[in-house]
Amino acid sequence: MAMAVSSRSQAKRMRRLFFAALFQQVSILWPIFSGILVVMVGSGIVIGQIEGWRIGETFYFTFITGLTIGYGDLAPKHTVARMLAILIGLSGIVLTGLVAAASVQALNAAGRDKAS
Repeated sequence: MAMAVSSRSQAKRMRRLFFAALFQQVSILWPIFSGILVVMVGSGIVIGQIEGWRIGETFYFTFITGLTIGYGDLAPKHTVARMLAILIGLSGIVLTGLVAAASVQALNAAGRDKAS
């Protein structure tokens, strides 16, 4: 029973260390995250205007494209809108990479703190 309590408290401590390190990473990277999101949303709004989509469809398309899911139910038909969709997709890839990198750094920091 003592092992279970000890392991639970250790897991709780690791979680706390991870989230503290993740918060530190995000506090450093937030201007980049914000800039990428502004580019994605701005491009999406322009695409929505060009294509004549409603605002819900515009945001749906923007985030489905940015997350590189791309269901294909909405697709831009104009050349400028297609180029902006490429920009949204590339921005989404960069954003995903930054989130993954920040998470890995936080895991490494939590592991180092646990070892010491």
